[in-house]
Amino acid sequence: MSLSGRGQRSFAHWDEDSLTMAVEAGRQFVNPDASPDTLQLASTSLPFADRSNSGLVGEALNLDSSCRTFDLAGSRRSATTWLAQCLSEANGTHVLLASDCVDAKPGSESEMLLGHAAAGLMLGPADDKRPLIAHCLASRSMHEDFVDQYRMTDQRFDYRLESRWIRDAGTRKQLGSLIREVLKEADKAAPDIDFLVVPASDSICKTIARDNALEKAERPSVLEQKVGLCAAAQSTLGLCWVLGRAQPGQLVLVAGLGQGMDVLLFQVERTDQPAGQSMNIQLDAGELEENYCRYLGLRGLVSIDGGIRAERDNRTAQSAHYRRHRDLTGFVGGRCKECGQLQYPRTEVCVECRKAGTQVPERMAQSQGTINSYTEDWLAYTARPPLIFGSVHFEGGANVTMEFGDFLADEAQVGMNVKMAFRIKDVDNTRHFRRYFWKPVPVRPDGKDG
Repeated sequence: MSLSGRGQRSFAHWDEDSLTMAVEAGRQFVNPDASPDTLQLASTSLPFADRSNSGLVGEALNLDSSCRTFDLAGSRRSATTWLAQCLSEANGTHVLLASDCVDAKPGSESEMLLGHAAAGLMLGPADDKRPLIAHCLASRSMHEDFVDQYRMTDQRFDYRLESRWIRDAGTRKQLGSLIREVLKEADKAAPDIDFLVVPASDSICKTIARDNALEKAERPSVLEQKVGLCAAAQSTLGLCWVLGRAQPGQLVLVAGLGQGMDVLLFQVERTDQPAGQSMNIQLDAGELEENYCRYLGLRGLVSIDGGIRAERDNRTAQSAHYRRHRDLTGFVGGRCKECGQLQYPRTEVCVECRKAGTQVPERMAQSQGTINSYTEDWLAYTARPPLIFGSVHFEGGANVTMEFGDFLADEAQVGMNVKMAFRIKDVDNTRHFRRYFWKPVPVRPDGKDG
């Protein structure tokens, strides 16, 4: 969707939110065997107000429990503000995940603008395994309580003010001043800039570029066309898009906006990232949803009667969950040291050789599997029928019965390859709690995987 009736917007499925998207972004480059010092999660749509959202993401990524986790919230520029702070300190290894899943009121202007997305960066000293991709030449930040849009803590939707007033009164002059300060500090001129990332509509970005002699700088306008504006994730997403195509020596100017602004200037060092993992933005992945009413239903923007089968108690047994929380959230199974059998969940006795105390933890979230058997249930309740579940076989012998995700009706087949995705398992609407687990999603030949 767009104001001109063209383009598209990304939106999270019914079992996705800012946490599941952050996990998907982080698992592209976070190595559990070399846990970072800190994990930062920037978002304006975190599901929990009193639970460590970043801690849950860290467990899903199977990071060491000593990794310090931080929730960065309350501002659309929380990611760039922390990025500027972290780069100025240059101490340790840090992971920044920016993920936002802000919905818009049906029929509003925001519905034509907003999208859902997540992106991630790793910061720290370079080595043979993690070569330096770019370094920051200069940065500037300012706070100003200019209220262009806001959302109260008990509200779901933003209240957005008039866009032309936002552009002229709260963006152009202030951002131009910071850009000039950053260029002066780095001893660079505006024509030297190769890429410009501003988390605003492309029409505003054009004005910013014209005001500051940055017309030659390439902008990631394709993100607005294919994804939309993604709140706290937008600047990080744009930077990742640029780093995936910039050449060594090129300069990238990145801004963050939201009751103030940040401006950072980067110089690209190299572009040969291993397999392109950290900069892989799957703009054409996913499924196209052309049914507007279904979209509204999947996002819970209209009330749909789920029938009596939806009337069930989804209370989570927190004590039982805590006993196995690492295995559940990180999808950690056990491999027998004696016979090599892989199994989930881990048990004291191996299911194959029957020896006790021989299992060592093994993370299965990165593994692919194949479908052993499956059932399509059109009677059981799910937000997107049918409910599909079945047995998945993993290399090493593990067979796990799981609920499937992202499969279309009649798509699942015995022997089909699947990969794991961190998703919402169910929602307890009585006690307002979300439970998460891993689901097998299809590995499709056209690359539009789940």
